[in-house]
Amino acid sequence: MPFLSNLTASFLSERSAFNSPPAQLKLQLLAPISSRPSIRIAPPFQKVAFGVSRTGIGRSNICGRKRSVCMTLINERLGRDRDVADPSSILAYELVQGKHVRSPLLKSIPEPPTAVLLHGILGSRKNWGTFVRRLAQEFPTWQFVLVDLRCHGDSASIRKRGPHTVASTASDVLKLIAQLRITPRVLIGHSFGGKVVLSMVEQAAKPLPRPVRVWVLDATPGKVRAGGDGEDHPGNLISFLKKLPKEVSSKRDIVNALIQEGFSKDVAQWVVTNLRPTATAGSSSSNFSWAFDLEGISEMYQSYEETNLWKVVEDLPRGVHVNFLKAERSLHRWALEDLQRIHAAEETAADEGGGVEMHVLEDAGHWVHADNPDGLFRILSFSFKGVKV
Repeated sequence: MPFLSNLTASFLSERSAFNSPPAQLKLQLLAPISSRPSIRIAPPFQKVAFGVSRTGIGRSNICGRKRSVCMTLINERLGRDRDVADPSSILAYELVQGKHVRSPLLKSIPEPPTAVLLHGILGSRKNWGTFVRRLAQEFPTWQFVLVDLRCHGDSASIRKRGPHTVASTASDVLKLIAQLRITPRVLIGHSFGGKVVLSMVEQAAKPLPRPVRVWVLDATPGKVRAGGDGEDHPGNLISFLKKLPKEVSSKRDIVNALIQEGFSKDVAQWVVTNLRPTATAGSSSSNFSWAFDLEGISEMYQSYEETNLWKVVEDLPRGVHVNFLKAERSLHRWALEDLQRIHAAEETAADEGGGVEMHVLEDAGHWVHADNPDGLFRILSFSFKGVKV
C-alpha cells in the first residue's frame, strides 16, 4: 500500500509487500483500451457490510435496514480477495470500474490504477456520477472511488467527532483508502474538496514511491475570496439554509424561497437534491428533510475559509504533482498574488522532482463538471493516459 504507507505511519508495516520490485512492476499504469466498456453497479439491495474492530476487520450482516450507509459492492475482486471496511465506520462511497478491470488477462495485477474524487461543500458523491462514468468508459483499466465527505450525503448519518475541519475531513478519506487497501494514482477535489486533497498530501509528509497527481478544481490553497455582487456565496447559502425548517413539505417552496432570497435558480435546484422523503407509516403524504448535517457543514466551510495550505504547494514531497484548475467565471476571486505564487511554485517544484501546473477552464463557472464537462474531461484526461504494461 505505497500511497497510504507514506500517508500514515500506522500503515508502514504493510509497505514492504507492495514495494517489492514484482509488485511495483505489476502496478504500472495500464494503457487505455479502445473498446467500449460497461459500468457495473450492483442493485441497491445487493450490499455487503464489514465490521471493524480493534483486532481486525470481519464480516457482518448489519446492512439490511441501514441502506443509506452501506456500501454498494461493485468491485467483486475487493469482496473476494480482501476485507472491505463498512462505510458506516468511516465514510459512504461508491466504486466505479472500467470494463477491463475485471479482465482475466489482468488477474495477475494486484490492483488497478485508482482515482479518488471529492465533492465540495453541500455536495455529494453523486455530483461526480455522470462525469466518472464517462472516464470509466474512456479509460476501462481504471477504477474510481466517489466519496461522500463527513456531514454530506450518506455519510451524514455516520457520527463523526469534531472539529469538522479540512484536516479532519482529509483524515477520514485517508482512513477509508487504508481500509479499502487501494493505492490512488490520482486525487481530484472540487472547491472544498480541493483543499482536502492538499491536506491529504500534507499529512503524507514523505516522498511517494511513484508519481501521484493531485487536481485542485477552482480552489486556492489559501484565503477564500468571494465573488462579486449577485453571485452565489456558499457562506450566505449555508446561513440561509440554517434558518429553514429541518423538515419541509415541498421542494418547490424551498426553490422559490432561495430564489426570492437572491440565489440563482441553478443553485436553488441543486440544493434541493439534498432533500430526502420522510414518509411515516400509514401516511399518504411525504415531507422532506435535509440529507446533510448543516451544523457540521457550517463548521467545515469556516475551516475552508481559514485553512492555509500554501506551504504544501511550495514544498511538495517528491513524486507529487499538483494541478490547479481555475474556472473562467469562477465563483471565487483568484487574486494576482495567488496566480503569482502558483507560477513560482511551478519552478520550485520542477527543480525538486515534483510538479505544479496551472490550468484555466474556459466557458465555465465554479461548477466545472456541470458547466463545461467536455473541457474538464480534456484537461483531466492526460492523468489517466499511462504507460503500457
